[in-house]
Amino acid sequence: MIEIGKFNRLKVIKQYAKEIILDGGESGEVILAATDVVTDIKLGDELNVFVYVGEKDSLQATARLPYAQVDDVAWLKCVSVSDVGAFLDWGLAKDLLLPYSEQTTKIVAGRSCLVKVFLDESNRIAASMLLDDFIEDEAFYLKEGDKVDLVIADETDLGRKAVVNNEYWGVLYKNEIFQKLRKGQKTTGFIKKIRDDNKIDLVLQMAKFGDKVDSVTEKILAKLESQGGVMLITDKSHPDEIYKAFGVSKKVFKQSVGSLYKKRMIAIDKTSISLINKE
Repeated sequence: MIEIGKFNRLKVIKQYAKEIILDGGESGEVILAATDVVTDIKLGDELNVFVYVGEKDSLQATARLPYAQVDDVAWLKCVSVSDVGAFLDWGLAKDLLLPYSEQTTKIVAGRSCLVKVFLDESNRIAASMLLDDFIEDEAFYLKEGDKVDLVIADETDLGRKAVVNNEYWGVLYKNEIFQKLRKGQKTTGFIKKIRDDNKIDLVLQMAKFGDKVDSVTEKILAKLESQGGVMLITDKSHPDEIYKAFGVSKKVFKQSVGSLYKKRMIAIDKTSISLINKE
């Protein structure tokens, strides 16, 4: 069964100068423009193609890779506006419609927005900014520690909302975010906790605290050795400066510095950390 708005493996059954006809099974024939194929093909070959509803409700296919498929959440740019809605660039020749009824704010050309790609009642692919109509608050089939795909959404008083695996809402708490995040950014994260109400708490890194400290002590020693035994970043430095240099929170950095100090491997003053030469 063909999945409209997604990639399907379909067999070549006819070839013409300008079109290639693919076997869509119960869905009938699917048209692929010959100019859309980058390699030579022959009858019987199976092609991995993206299927959509084209003109006159016929099924059409493309070998191009869209920025998003049906059921995906994506950050897409508006390229034009008409009397039916906004049209978004999603990497294909035909732009993606964002109907006015699916908009939460006015969209103008050049502006990007976070949308869910879906099939409308006519099996045509469209976009919606009404994410709450598609994204669930309560998570199922996930467990603590799972690695998940995230799309970063709006800032809140708690931190950042994020879409988990294109299906669920989750929260990244601001005191556990140690890098800059932008709306629409795709990244990976981990399920920190499934709360009693089945809502998701997220973290971007799941390494154990002790493992982080051990890793950062090695980085500090390497940085000191590469800079002649002295560095100007200390446990008094700004958290952003520490994260930029070592990719961790100030808390982890201070624990790492303390570990090295207790082992008498470094000396600390108000403005610098120095490597102790034990020779």
